[in-house]
Amino acid sequence: MNIYRSFLLLICTCFVFSSVRSTDNSSGFNMKNIFSEIPLQGNTYTVAGTVDVIMPDNGLLIDNLWTNNETVIRTYFRISNAGDLQLSLKYSATRESKIRITCQGKSFEMTCTEGKDQVIPIGKIDRVDSGYIAVDFQGIEKKGSIFPQIQSLLIEGKAAEGTLYFVNNPDFYYWGRRGPSVHLGYVMAEGDTEWFYNEVTVPEGDDPVGSYFMVNGFSEGYFGIQVNSETERRILFSVWSPFATDNPEEIPADEEILLNGKGSDVVSQSFGGEGSGRQNFMKYMWKTNITYKFLLRCRPDPFRSGYTEYTAYFHSPDDGWMLVASNSRPKITTYCTKLHSFLENFNTETGYITRKVYFDNQWIYVVGKGWQEITQCRFSCDNTARQKQRMDYRGGVENDKFFLQNCGFINDLTEKDALFTRPAQNTVPDIDFEKLPSSSINNANQ
Repeated sequence: MNIYRSFLLLICTCFVFSSVRSTDNSSGFNMKNIFSEIPLQGNTYTVAGTVDVIMPDNGLLIDNLWTNNETVIRTYFRISNAGDLQLSLKYSATRESKIRITCQGKSFEMTCTEGKDQVIPIGKIDRVDSGYIAVDFQGIEKKGSIFPQIQSLLIEGKAAEGTLYFVNNPDFYYWGRRGPSVHLGYVMAEGDTEWFYNEVTVPEGDDPVGSYFMVNGFSEGYFGIQVNSETERRILFSVWSPFATDNPEEIPADEEILLNGKGSDVVSQSFGGEGSGRQNFMKYMWKTNITYKFLLRCRPDPFRSGYTEYTAYFHSPDDGWMLVASNSRPKITTYCTKLHSFLENFNTETGYITRKVYFDNQWIYVVGKGWQEITQCRFSCDNTARQKQRMDYRGGVENDKFFLQNCGFINDLTEKDALFTRPAQNTVPDIDFEKLPSSSINNANQ
């Protein structure tokens, strides 16, 4: 038995060196009659029990933390061939323990003996369909204080002979666990767009923690709703500084985003880490299955030469129109450009849960022309999807509305850069600009 394990480990180690350690997964892996190794790091979530098992930033995914037999750890990978699938396991253990592995409704119980970098077979799954496969790990009993450190899954068989998709690049371990971000770029009418109106509805159950449903995006910032925790939700409006840095303290005074005014319950502060600038947010417990309205104004600042003024309004059926904030950005004079919406997950622990959002009744107000309806958009996705580290994303038209969906290891994909058209509604936004809340805007030069 020890000779078999040593020989199997040698084969797997040679394969990992030649293939899995490659950072190019743009076309997946085409493998036949050989074990394919899927690292747990970047592809695994805690789906039940304690959540501290996952350690995405260190060398081992499971690092002396798997102690509870109620914890369920789930690993995902995508296959392109249907057929039989043979699973094996690579792990290290300080003491003997027994664990349960479940895949496609079939469970296997196995004893993990003491040792480092051991490879042992799990079992065979018959007639697996193409698409994402989930493998669950759960501890049964242990002689020591922890269950084994699982390092990777090894797969073979007909189902493993085609192209495989999983997070194989260490640079994507973090982004892969977050999941792909998806976008809609709106096709705009010609002219100077001063106002951008959009409506958003999140279906019930499609709002896990970590979701950001960005409704009114523009070249210099974004405006949407977030799920920050089980008890906190936000309306978020941010504008990037023209100074390229992830550290807001480095921004020179003449390139800072200025605050002209904000709503009474709005926090306005600098932000960094993804470029830098000013973010404005208010805590607001928005609900699923309710349609909310967003209105953004972009225009050359009438009070400061060389600046552009951005003002964001949010509408709730309960509270009407509310001012979020008005900011001014230096070194640019523009109206609204590159209008878009997107959907992203910013929580690595919830990347296995799908989320979905509808955007509807988009309009722009063009200077000298009035309201113009938007009925076309182009679907796109981020580098996590384009590098095929994650293949669970959708977008387009559904129920006569634009929609986006990501994460959850869904199998239906939307073609990247596809153009979509929704039916025109001809429902012009009923907005009296003069009555929008503005009393808390206090422009220094006004």
